[in-house]
Amino acid sequence: MIATYSKTNASAATLTKNRTEGSVVPASGMCVTCVDGCIGMCEIGKSAYRGHEVIYPQPFGVITTAADKSYPVDYSHFNIMGTAVGAYGVEEDSDKAIFPAVNIEVTFGHDNGLKFRRPWIIPGIGSTNIAKNNWEGLAIGAALAGTGLTIGENVVGMDPEAVFKNGRVVDTADLKRRVRLYQDHQRDGYGAIVVQANIEDTRLGAQEYAIEKLGVECVELKWGQGAKDIGGEVKIRDLRTAQILHERGYLVLPDPTDPHIIKEFERGAFKEFERHSRVGMVTEESFAERIEQLRKAGAKYIFLKTGAYRPVDLARAIMFASRYKLDLLTVDGAGGGTGMSPWRMMNEWGMPPVYLHSLLYRYAKRLADKGQSLPALAVAGGFSFEDQIFKGLAMGAPFVKLVGMARAPIAAAMVGKTIGRTIDENQVPVYVERFGNSKEDIFVTSGHLQKELGGEQFRKLPTGALGLYTYYERLDQGLRQLMAGSRKFALEYLSRDDLAALTREAAEVSGIRYIMDVDEGKADAILGNC
Repeated sequence: MIATYSKTNASAATLTKNRTEGSVVPASGMCVTCVDGCIGMCEIGKSAYRGHEVIYPQPFGVITTAADKSYPVDYSHFNIMGTAVGAYGVEEDSDKAIFPAVNIEVTFGHDNGLKFRRPWIIPGIGSTNIAKNNWEGLAIGAALAGTGLTIGENVVGMDPEAVFKNGRVVDTADLKRRVRLYQDHQRDGYGAIVVQANIEDTRLGAQEYAIEKLGVECVELKWGQGAKDIGGEVKIRDLRTAQILHERGYLVLPDPTDPHIIKEFERGAFKEFERHSRVGMVTEESFAERIEQLRKAGAKYIFLKTGAYRPVDLARAIMFASRYKLDLLTVDGAGGGTGMSPWRMMNEWGMPPVYLHSLLYRYAKRLADKGQSLPALAVAGGFSFEDQIFKGLAMGAPFVKLVGMARAPIAAAMVGKTIGRTIDENQVPVYVERFGNSKEDIFVTSGHLQKELGGEQFRKLPTGALGLYTYYERLDQGLRQLMAGSRKFALEYLSRDDLAALTREAAEVSGIRYIMDVDEGKADAILGNC
């Protein structure tokens, strides 16, 4: 039997389907019988009349999207190993070795000055509508939870109210709002707001502005992500906005200044322009120069985020991060996405998470064994629950300190926001109404948040933030339970030995022991003493 990993010609992401859904050619995804007279429900058919529009997931602006490709090895091919003896990080006493005692706080940075209450970060939410429309919940929820949040690429360039002087930004509305929403709700110094930059952001001086005017301490260079190997893109439905972005140096398709294109748009021949970012051209010289510029501008912590590129680029990323003393390197595996990444690219491009993260561990260990300094590492690519977080941290231990998640937190914030709207409209769905009709009753974290923040401040919290915070609370307790079961009562004690590969292939890819070989020597020693 030949395994089929991709769905090639029909997907909910592109709003397409096969006419003969039960009989599809595996290689092409076409219906076994393609009939003259079909209106074109599949991706080929829809492309016949909407062309390049079908490259992207739809409907734009109200969805997040990730690949539906099944990889030969993924994190589900590993199991977490528990044990009946011992305790690391707490006294071996059943009354003390309880899961609430597990410490999941993490500190990192060149001076260990960054501290998170939970070992995860949202690694880049940029200029897409889905990010902008849910930012209030994401920023406030992440700040209250004491975790990290990254403002992604192109936020300054896409801001219609941004002010520029000599090609450099001097004032903003959107970036200022995003930063301050987080800063105003940050507690006890936990967490961090990070401003990311691509080529366009760098040219516009976005990070220097964030450091000097907004008090941002953490900045991140972006080489890429797990969703695509080209620059970011969004859809623009307003002609004047498209022209402004064209004037700011973005690649906008079709050309919004072309009189013929303007006429076609105004008559409704097409309804959207595409705004694209440029691809980077990484060199060590330019990288070193940019790091020096950011440090001179006052950046306290500098991160790098790279995507699912080929292994040589991963080696380049970790070497640069080591050589130039960066504070965090995030490595994002293929298949992810939060906005408008090309659908086929999202499915068919790049190194999948387990493969990429296994190489990351291998490369990090090689440098560490040579005595080279390493930044904290973060892994990303489809993480959403506590078991996956445990696996990501253990797979890369002791080098991986954080897991990056974007789609799942966005989903939690969106659900919280939607519940809030139904409360305001007195139309709480039956599925939710069984828990109550107010946010105090529906959100299980309301009680302790009211106690911590006070009733007045709690009442001001948007329900999107409650959704994210409450989702994080679930991950928090779930991770503590898994760690207690492995008898690891602090993150520093997690190791690759806490995992077992369920298949020989997973073991070969990752270097994690095959499950039937786990504890082989130790078990023999016990049995030999009988």
